[in-house]
Amino acid sequence: MQTIVKHAMRAAVIGAVASAFAPAAMASSHREAPFVAQSPKVDGTDFYMFRSYESGRAGFITLIANYIPLQDAYGGPNYFAMDPNALYEIHIDNNGDAKEDLTFQFRFNNANKDSKLTVGGKQVSIPLVINGGAIAGPNAAGANVRETYTVNVVRGDRRTGAKAAVTNAADGASTFDKPLDNIGNKSIPNYAAYAAAHMYNVNIPGCSTPARMFVGQRKDPFVVNLGETFDLVNIKAPATEFNANAEKAAKDDLDDKNVTSIELEVAASCLTAAGSSDPVIGGWTTASVRQARLLNPTPNSGAPSKEGGAWTQVSRLGMPLVNEVVIGLKDKDTFNSSKPSGDAQFATYVTNPTLPALIEILYGSAGAKAPTNFPRNDLVATFLTGVKGLNQPATVTASEMLRLNTSTPAVAMGAQNRLGVIGGDNAGFPNGRRPGDDVVDIALRVVMGKLCTLNLGCAPVDAPAGGLHFTDGAYLDDSYFSAAFPYLKTPIAGSPQTSGITSARSKP
Repeated sequence: MQTIVKHAMRAAVIGAVASAFAPAAMASSHREAPFVAQSPKVDGTDFYMFRSYESGRAGFITLIANYIPLQDAYGGPNYFAMDPNALYEIHIDNNGDAKEDLTFQFRFNNANKDSKLTVGGKQVSIPLVINGGAIAGPNAAGANVRETYTVNVVRGDRRTGAKAAVTNAADGASTFDKPLDNIGNKSIPNYAAYAAAHMYNVNIPGCSTPARMFVGQRKDPFVVNLGETFDLVNIKAPATEFNANAEKAAKDDLDDKNVTSIELEVAASCLTAAGSSDPVIGGWTTASVRQARLLNPTPNSGAPSKEGGAWTQVSRLGMPLVNEVVIGLKDKDTFNSSKPSGDAQFATYVTNPTLPALIEILYGSAGAKAPTNFPRNDLVATFLTGVKGLNQPATVTASEMLRLNTSTPAVAMGAQNRLGVIGGDNAGFPNGRRPGDDVVDIALRVVMGKLCTLNLGCAPVDAPAGGLHFTDGAYLDDSYFSAAFPYLKTPIAGSPQTSGITSARSKP
């Protein structure tokens, strides 16, 4: 369901494919644009929006915005705190006009407690985030740093609309603790319990039903064969029918990576438009930083730089994979700074995609002929309007965002189809997105015309390869996510080492 990186001359096929995939591959939105690759703390990697499938939570919608890609569990000593000089936002459009009607704004603060040890009669600041004792709960004495955050809900325009604080339902506080990353089993002996102590029931102004919230490190749920995709899309040729060996032939290259998640579980009635019978909402996530940064030539732990000026958006993510394989290389930074209301400038990337043409060149011998219908109305429905009868709003302005029909019943874990709608599961992608939706395989099949075989925006004759089983070989199953909020798995611990312990010097 994703298309394009912009080069089309057959004589330059190899250069075209390399340019198209080398900067970002298909890691949803990990390091997907030249500018944001320099600022991983504000790089949004994945966005999920789905009917909660946890037992007893049928009336809720879960929103998950992941940031800071490719986290190695052992990545100390500072690990992966969020940027206190950034603004992280989740936006909801509930009337189809491509503008935010509801925005959740997250701001972070990192405090150095400056724990000290007495060494030779002198008090000396320690260099680590743990000061010598194991920790088990929020703001533990053994933690040398404390990361907190606040959340505001904005109704209307995200910069000028009415703003109010989200508060803890237990005590009315508006500041929340974020757990430290999973340093290791000696520092945090029971990380699952420690992280659970940072899950909050919260009150959202204007909503009568309390929500749930969690912000912290998780195992990256995205599944993709990155390495072979980098290598001129060196994946298995498509098959005419399901082949378990082919669809499970490659490893998940993010299997050993963590990510930082911002998660909210909100009553559906709080997200849909008041007084409207339309159940469809659109969502996307962004990150912004101040326009100016003045570096301190004599920095200390509290003021290495001074930030100022207007908020400037540097990251944007709605549908997965769009800025990787839909938007041309020259426009990736532009897309990250844009709003859905301005998406007409990117329309050609959807109506006349180049990725199917590149796949045809690479795999034409396997019958992988690109669709012939132009404009690609099937992709317009997927990316820009929602599919009629599935997740298209009653009134819609063409724009890229993740769209969810909140009236579609959730499917319990164990019964979900990893291929979502094209696998017969209307509660899955592109009707929102769940952690268990294999968006890479779905994307490959939809750009090659799978929806044409279903007469959605085109006809079967338009897509000679629409029935082929394209796959990157990295298989997604129920072991990659959980059955209850916060749905994403406990992050990988930095210690102890459990496998692959070899020495390069011992090799022959």
